[in-house]
Amino acid sequence: MLKICNLTEIELFHMRASWTYLSLGIIFEVLGTICMKFAEGFTKWLPSVLVFVFYGLSLCLLILVLKKFEVSTAYAIWASLGTALIAVVGMVAFNETVSFTKIASIGLIVVGILGLELYD
Repeated sequence: MLKICNLTEIELFHMRASWTYLSLGIIFEVLGTICMKFAEGFTKWLPSVLVFVFYGLSLCLLILVLKKFEVSTAYAIWASLGTALIAVVGMVAFNETVSFTKIASIGLIVVGILGLELYD
């Protein structure tokens, strides 16, 4: 079997699948959070239902990721990237305030994620 960075083709496939699941899980988490905004305190039925659908999908994908990733790393990436993305969505789509502190904080989140992944 082909070895790339000490991984077989099958191991590499599973690692890529885990990253795909993690990426999709983050996207579903962000979609669920956006639906929270539109649910208006659970007074709108469709966005209210979608909150649970998207968060359910997100957590199911996170569970699949945990087959290959350590829980601390997977959850840190999932939660922090979701937080950073929803902050950007809030500023762009919902006209939330944009400040240097917000942008710098999002940058620090990204640096923290890189630190977890590169130096683990």
